[in-house]
Amino acid sequence: MERHHVVPKSEGGTHTVPVHPMCHRTIHAFVANRDLASSYATMDRLRERDDIRQYLRWIAGKPPDFRAPTRRRNA
Repeated sequence: MERHHVVPKSEGGTHTVPVHPMCHRTIHAFVANRDLASSYATMDRLRERDDIRQYLRWIAGKPPDFRAPTRRRNA
């Protein structure tokens, strides 16, 4: 597990939540820190994004030790 700053440290955040390393990389590949701070400052709000929702549906069926490369989304 890794600790994800719900509001990024660069945007003044201090609160963290545990997330799987692959999920953590995906969050940061899909969403810019500025957007995390302004529009997705809770995990529930983040899960409402279509791309995150699709990713979570996809990853849910994978074994805990599954690994795959994370690709940045084009903004």
